[in-house]
Amino acid sequence: MTHEEDEEFHAFVAARWGRLLRTAFLLTGHQQDAEDLVQSTLTRAFDRWGRVRRADDPEAYVWRMLLNAATDRLRAPRRLRERLTTHLPERGTADHSEELAVRDVLLEALALLSSRQRAVVVLRYLEGRTETEAALLLGTTVGTVRSHTARALATLRGNPALRDLTDQRGVAQ
Repeated sequence: MTHEEDEEFHAFVAARWGRLLRTAFLLTGHQQDAEDLVQSTLTRAFDRWGRVRRADDPEAYVWRMLLNAATDRLRAPRRLRERLTTHLPERGTADHSEELAVRDVLLEALALLSSRQRAVVVLRYLEGRTETEAALLLGTTVGTVRSHTARALATLRGNPALRDLTDQRGVAQ
C-alpha cells in the first residue's frame, strides 16, 4: 500500500468510525462486541483497500462488510458471556436508570429479530437510510427490504415490553 493509499484509508476511517460503531452497537447490543466488529471489518477493509477504493461506492462496500460480519457473528456458536444486571451499586452521579432501562428493552426487542430484519431496522430507522440504500448495502431488492421491514415492525409492535414502554411514555404506536 502506498503512502497516499494509507492516508486515504486513515481519512476514511476517521470520517466514519463513529457511525460504524453506533450501527455495530445496535446490531450486537454490546459495546465491546461492537468495537470488535468494527475493528475486524476495518482490518479486512485495510487488507483489501485497493479493491475497496476502486469500488463504485467504497463506503457502501465497507458497510456491506460490516453487515456481513455481523450476520456471520450471529451464525457462529454462542459463547458464554457475562450476564449484565440492571442492579448497580449506588453512586453519587445522575440517575440514568430510565435511559438504561429503555435501551435494554430496545436491545432485547432487536435481539428477537432475525439478523436481516435487525439490519433493515437499524439501517432504515436508526441510521436514516432509504429503502434503496438499505437494499444496496444488504445486496438485496427494495421489495425484500420492505418485506423484512414489515415483518420486523410487526414483531416489534407485538412485543409486550415495547408496548408497555410506549404506554408509559405516552408515545403513539
